[in-house]
Amino acid sequence: MPENAVHHHSQRIHDEFVIAAQLASAFAADEQNAIKLTQFAYVIAERIDNGGKVLAIGNGGSCADAIHFCEELTGRYRADRPSIPAMACADPGHITCTANDYGFDQVFSRWVEGLGGNNDVLVAMSTSGNSANIVKAVEFAKERGLSVLTLLGKSGGKLAGMGDCEFIVPGETADRIQELHMLILHALVGAIERALGYTD
Repeated sequence: MPENAVHHHSQRIHDEFVIAAQLASAFAADEQNAIKLTQFAYVIAERIDNGGKVLAIGNGGSCADAIHFCEELTGRYRADRPSIPAMACADPGHITCTANDYGFDQVFSRWVEGLGGNNDVLVAMSTSGNSANIVKAVEFAKERGLSVLTLLGKSGGKLAGMGDCEFIVPGETADRIQELHMLILHALVGAIERALGYTD
């Protein structure tokens, strides 16, 4: 590859790194974000102590983030401790069956209907805040008595204000928004561990 092309492409990558760092810095600068996440971690811990579990949903990359988040809870994060009950809606059997029989808008609400209880927590991710299947699932979860955390982007879309706890993160593109969502999820796992008394 010509040297000028390498320089041009590497500059584009560097710009991405800088933008990601700026967005993370802007998010971290608001101390309320850490306070809010800590408070919600204690809500989750209380529900788990009462026999509840964590459910997580998202489309596409957000589905992958939901899986990642849940395996950090059921498996291992930074310390050895008991498994924390968590499940992401990523079963292709359920997704394809429900989408085929009821429509894609019902994929997550049917899953919450089957698995969600009033001691549970739903973590719902949508970079636009407008995913119809996420909106329906959050509405159903609220009716069922689940506590809801929403991770959103841009304006927050239709989901803005629907969660018991919400984060509308900065970013113009889905990838930058998802990176901040994953940062929040990792921090939340650690906070849940501390709230449950597993780590300091």
